[in-house]
Amino acid sequence: MSYNRVSPDSEMASYNMAQQQGGFVMKEDRDNRPIGSYEEDVGLGCCGWILTIISYIIVICTFPIALCICIKVVQEYERAVIFRLGRLLPGGAKGPGIFFVLPCTDEYRKVDLRTQAFDVPPQEILTKDSVTVSVDAVVYFRVSNATISVANVENANQSTRLLAQTTLRNILGTKNLTEILSDRENISHTMQSQLDEATDPWGIKVERVEIKDVRLPVQLQRAMAAEAEAAREARAKVIAAEGEMNASRALKEAADVIAMSPSALQLRYLQTLTSISAEKNSTIIFPLPIDLINNMMKK
Repeated sequence: MSYNRVSPDSEMASYNMAQQQGGFVMKEDRDNRPIGSYEEDVGLGCCGWILTIISYIIVICTFPIALCICIKVVQEYERAVIFRLGRLLPGGAKGPGIFFVLPCTDEYRKVDLRTQAFDVPPQEILTKDSVTVSVDAVVYFRVSNATISVANVENANQSTRLLAQTTLRNILGTKNLTEILSDRENISHTMQSQLDEATDPWGIKVERVEIKDVRLPVQLQRAMAAEAEAAREARAKVIAAEGEMNASRALKEAADVIAMSPSALQLRYLQTLTSISAEKNSTIIFPLPIDLINNMMKK
């Protein structure tokens, strides 16, 4: 015997078709669908309607006092998700402003729609090139759907925090150390897209993710510093060697020019004596040409 697997989309299509045809939906099919993605399949029931009517009667009988209990206010940045006898009221979240709840039968939860931020604790991560680093980040998110954030997940904020930690470890585990240090912006965008896609069924919108700090082991920092210092010394030696080579070429050209004119050497001697005497030195050295000394010795 063979079994065919039914996808959630086909289940939802069959559920909608059954509603249009006036049929019934089995309880197992209703429980498998996401919370908040459909309206109530059945009403409150006989007992539910009786309790609701009793609540209305209590409100009418205690009308002046009941207003203090039944009328609630939410701020501009808040929404209220109301449950009546454990079921979500149709119409979505209430607010901002004034809304009405029944005593004994209605419960509500306030949801803050403002952008919130949290720090991802430092995560010890083994990179692709087998280097252990400690990375922390900051995540900015907000509630985009108050009803889903209350009905589909127990604690949307805590779930987002834990998911951010695992996502950070998974993404950085596929990167080299050089990529982590130089390509933080791309890593932040990748992490944001993955978090946003994963938290969308929870009614959470991840707006921004930033890598704060990358901490390297002390031994690795020393090795990298020694490598950078050796590279700088090598470049300095190459530059010094190039300077010596250029200076030797210039001296060779100057010697060739002086050799072509003997009087140029005498002028150079006089210029050197002038520069020495300008510094107020007590000792003056007179250089004598070797040719002059040779002539004197021959005589």
